[in-house]
Order: sequence, then C-alpha cells, then structure tokens
Amino acid sequence: MRPNLLLLGCVLLFASLDVGQGDKLRENFYRRTYCPQAEDIIKTRISQLVYSNPALPAQLLRLHFHDCFVRGCDASVLLNSTANNIAERDSIPDLSLKGFEAIDDIKATVEAQCPGVVSCADILALAARDAVSIPFKKPLWEVLTGRRDGRVSISGEVIGNIPAPFFNFTQLRTNFHNKGLTVHELVVLSGAHTIGVAHCSSFSSRLFNFTGKGDQDPSLDPTYAAFLKSKCKGLSDTTTIVPMDPNSFTSFDSHYYSNLVRNKGLFQSDAALLTDKQAAKSVNKLIDQIDFFREFAQAMKRLGNIEVLTGPSGEIRNKCWVVNS
Repeated sequence: MRPNLLLLGCVLLFASLDVGQGDKLRENFYRRTYCPQAEDIIKTRISQLVYSNPALPAQLLRLHFHDCFVRGCDASVLLNSTANNIAERDSIPDLSLKGFEAIDDIKATVEAQCPGVVSCADILALAARDAVSIPFKKPLWEVLTGRRDGRVSISGEVIGNIPAPFFNFTQLRTNFHNKGLTVHELVVLSGAHTIGVAHCSSFSSRLFNFTGKGDQDPSLDPTYAAFLKSKCKGLSDTTTIVPMDPNSFTSFDSHYYSNLVRNKGLFQSDAALLTDKQAAKSVNKLIDQIDFFREFAQAMKRLGNIEVLTGPSGEIRNKCWVVNS
C-alpha cells in the first residue's frame, strides 16, 4: 500500500504544480487557444498603424509603462471614466498619454477573427514591443502572454504610483522598488526616453524657476538649456512639445545615456540618475548600445510581469475602453 500511496502523492504533487504553472504568463500563450494567430494579427496591424503614425512606438511604450505601474499590467489605463468614477486616463499625469485609438483598433481587428480570447493587457504589451521593434525587423524583447484585464481604474491611484519627472533619486528608487524593480532596472527603463516628445510643463521649472528664485538648474548643460528656452515660452507653457532625445527622438538607441553624461537629460528625474554612484555606473555602461538592448530586453520582461492578472482573475474585455457588462 505504501508504494501506491507514494505514487498517489507524486501524482497529486505534479497535478498541483501543473495548475500553478497554468496561472502564470508564458511564451506563446495563445497558440493553445482558439486564437493561435493572435500575435501575428497584432504584429501585422501595428506595422500598418506605425506606417501612418511614426510617433506611435513612443506613445505605446509610455502607455504600457503607465499601465503596469498602476494596478499592474492589467489594461486599467485603457478604461474610460464613467458617471460614477474618474479613470486613470483622466488623471493629470495621464492626460498626455496617446495611443488609445491604436489599441482599440488592434483589439477590434483581433475580435473580428477570434472574439473573447485575447486580453487588452496582452495586446498593449505586444503592440508596444512590436511598434518599437519595426526598424530592427525582429522583436527587441520577449513578451510572455496570458494576462487578463482588470475591472477597476481609479484616477486617484495614479499620482502615488507613476514616477514624476521632477523626482529626485531617492523618490525614484523607492518608486521602482515598490514595483519590485532594482536600481539598475530603473536606469535601464529610463532609456525609453530615447524616443518620443515631452511637454515643456514637465521640465520648465529646471529652466525658469529651479529653486523658486527664477533660476536655472545648474546641473543642466547651458547650451542645451538655451535650446530648450528657445522652444518653451515659460512656466505657463503647457502646449509646446520638444524631443526627449535631441539627437534622435524617433530612433530607439542608446543616445539617451550619451546625452545624460553630458548633462543633457531633459527631466530632473533623468539628471537624478547621475547623483547616485550605482545608478551612474549603470548609465555609463548602457552607453554601449549592445549592452542597452540586452538589458532593456530583460527589464521590459520584468516590467510586463508586474502584478499581472492570470487564470480566473479579471476578464477578457470585449472592448478595451469598457468593462464587460
């Protein structure tokens, strides 16, 4: 009887392990569903959308980041506000987010071929990766799938979770630590600032009123500061945008770090990376583009795993902007 009991125990153990693994993100999750072509559909459609809107890679990368830092990577950032609730996307830090229409477009394309299978959270994660990767003709990082969509989106949760452009290093380190990310990953993920644009209002205090005395941030390169002042009209300028990477804001590369060591980081939070010995060491290492691409791939995989909903949790939304009725 004892061998039989031992065998039964082993069967139960492996059965429990199998259930546990089933609730985790995994490679090619949709190949074993009614939508095995899901990732191909998303890749094809995002290529078409980026062709007509070259700004989309930066927009989707930022949208994915904002999603994962509030309630985890559950597509809560995509939900519209309702009569009874102000959603994340209508909070002040998220008002400048873009790319929502692209995700809705891709979702509709997927739903037309296999309804009710692919989550908005996975679509956002895959679309961000695929959009950034287009010039390289290969995926720059692996996206594990199997996320489910959250049903809650609260505006008031954004400010306490999204790192602000005026954060000092201590605030940044605490913010990323709260998401299970290291100082090195903080520096690596900041490299996403190599593409895209920013509103003057997110950094103008560095130019016009750094300490409240109408002064300029002394850590900012004077020539770069003069360039920014020629674009931004003052502290009240909330409409003008400038490139985050003055050399190649449409190219995903390691120029962000080259600029940073020359004191040409746009945000106060960028410059803050040089005020910590460990972070500054990472900055110098990541100037090498091969190192940056390798480290960014690992950091994005970790980012995409923050507080995900899997298994029976959450839902698969029919439309990304509203929970299922």
